[in-house]
Amino acid sequence: MEKTRATIQPVEGKLGVLLVGLGAISTTFIGGLEAMRRGTTKPFGSLTQMGTIRLGKRTDHRTPIVKDFVPLAKVEDLVIGAWDIFTDDGYTAAKKAGVLDPHHLEPLKDALATVKPMKAVFDRNWVKKLDGSHVKAGKTKKDLADQLIEDIRRFEDQNRVKRTVMVWCASTETFSTITAVHQNLAAFEKGLEANDSNIAPSQIYAYAALKCGIPFANGAPNLTVDVPALQELAQANRVPICGKDFKTGQTLMKTILAPGLRARLLGLSGWFSTNILGNRDGEVLDDPGSFKTKEESKLSVLDTILQPELNPDLYGNICHKVRINYYPPRGDNKEGWDNIDIFGWMGYPMQIKIDFLCRDSILAAPLVLDLTLFLDFAKRAGLKGIQEWLSFYFKSPMVAQGLYPEHNLFIQEMKLKNTLRYLMGEEQITHLGMEYYE
Repeated sequence: MEKTRATIQPVEGKLGVLLVGLGAISTTFIGGLEAMRRGTTKPFGSLTQMGTIRLGKRTDHRTPIVKDFVPLAKVEDLVIGAWDIFTDDGYTAAKKAGVLDPHHLEPLKDALATVKPMKAVFDRNWVKKLDGSHVKAGKTKKDLADQLIEDIRRFEDQNRVKRTVMVWCASTETFSTITAVHQNLAAFEKGLEANDSNIAPSQIYAYAALKCGIPFANGAPNLTVDVPALQELAQANRVPICGKDFKTGQTLMKTILAPGLRARLLGLSGWFSTNILGNRDGEVLDDPGSFKTKEESKLSVLDTILQPELNPDLYGNICHKVRINYYPPRGDNKEGWDNIDIFGWMGYPMQIKIDFLCRDSILAAPLVLDLTLFLDFAKRAGLKGIQEWLSFYFKSPMVAQGLYPEHNLFIQEMKLKNTLRYLMGEEQITHLGMEYYE
């Protein structure tokens, strides 16, 4: 393919990062960001900051760090704002979340304490296990959206930011599907005026962001921007969107292991996954409606990777179960158990057992950083609508209508890096390598 370089607007001034939810993920992200600025930690887990990208042939030995290849905003230039249903500042919220140990948290107290949440848009019908008083009041959902837009503009003016990105880091909403109000932008805006019960709080945030021309990333399995109305708005206002559900613990393992099983044509009889966690996310998922949303996200992975319709003898009769158990003593240190029943030559059975003692917020925080920087880059590169190249970061990647999502982590990584190469005018890499042997 002929090399072409996209017209990319320069990185100028500060970049605002508006976080919906000031809980475990957000405070861990903010704390880590401040520690990076002070030089007391490295950006472990961040592809933008530590990942390399090969350019040209292997013999060229060109493998810059991504941030040195792509014009991304610098971590020093990020300014944080947040909404939450509780009044706790960033330090108090981080202390309650219990992710960061005191010897890491206390030196960051002053920086975290300056992040004071704005009043949130909240409806307990959508998150039944939580209740907070730091919420906006309005006669209509349009009222609430307008208040969010005022918040955004005030944040940008007070902090003198040139550009802004919004990331949903709040709780999982109860399960919902696309209804008439989601079919187009006109219907959606009428629904805001009419207080349509099918419009979720997350969709009000996304609407406000897109109206302001702000890229939006959905870190939860909520429907949010995965509806025609908000995708229409993203296209009209030339705004990038992506989601959904940060790919962190157990599902990360599935997108690593399942491609290997398929590559070696090992059959799969069953995959049983259970989780115990005790943070606010676990409490929210203790509600059947919220769990249904998460379950749909976690169950979707295997079918797309294994494609049982193409390999019925290997994957046509899988028993796939997912369980999430709220267990307060575990806190944010989630434990994910997987029992995987596979079979090989002549049908002989084998098993794989995984016990992943992970830290959800530690795994999610670098994703917030990468998505913030890549969405800002996408906006400056003139990209709009669904950014499928960012599937690497999500359990349920968004794709154009009629396409199936790609869940294979290694294909996702290749797609992401080839997109960067394409936008920067470098040749895409196929890994064919025949030229070395001719």
